[in-house]
Amino acid sequence: MNQEQLKHQVAAAALQLIPPDEVLGVGTGSTVNALIDLLHQQRIPLPACVSSSQATSKRLQDYGYEVVDLNSSGPLNMYIDGADECDPYRRLIKGGGGALTREKIIAAASRRFVCIIDVSKQVDILGAFPLPVEVIPMARSHIARELVKLGGEPVWRDGFVTDNGNWILDVHRLSIVDPVGLERQINQLTGVVTVGLFAARAADTVLIASPDGVVEL
Repeated sequence: MNQEQLKHQVAAAALQLIPPDEVLGVGTGSTVNALIDLLHQQRIPLPACVSSSQATSKRLQDYGYEVVDLNSSGPLNMYIDGADECDPYRRLIKGGGGALTREKIIAAASRRFVCIIDVSKQVDILGAFPLPVEVIPMARSHIARELVKLGGEPVWRDGFVTDNGNWILDVHRLSIVDPVGLERQINQLTGVVTVGLFAARAADTVLIASPDGVVEL
């Protein structure tokens, strides 16, 4: 079973969890795209969606789904998104697609955060995947120096601008043994918008696709 098949498999499992007739929070990335395609193919009715990126909004709208602002929707019952890494405690690294800030906002505003991944994203300790940090552009060099002090090797994602108009530093060579503590520490650096650690607010449910089927963490 290849990776595309695994993404389809876990997206199909997530489809069964979506509450009927409620506004749904929808994340960003290739696994979420598989979910959106299934929503359309199976004609799942949704009153509206709250999206974490312009790319997701366009895909939803192309299929005829209404996309509304979180300010108008209010709290959500469910948010579904992927991840770049997931540890055994459902703590995540997200932001490979650059939508980490909006993803974190929607997760915080949702009663249940469902993460959909394939087995390749499971790790014992977070940090093999470079940790994305969204920064105000003028603070890039300052934040990079501070991240070096924390033991990381930050690399500017040159040429990439987030939907919020900011830049991203991808921090390599971190072994994140205290995800909650590191999340708070990086978020407190002046000039950081947010860090792609989802640990203080971890996923409530993680669906993991493997050749043996989908398991729930």
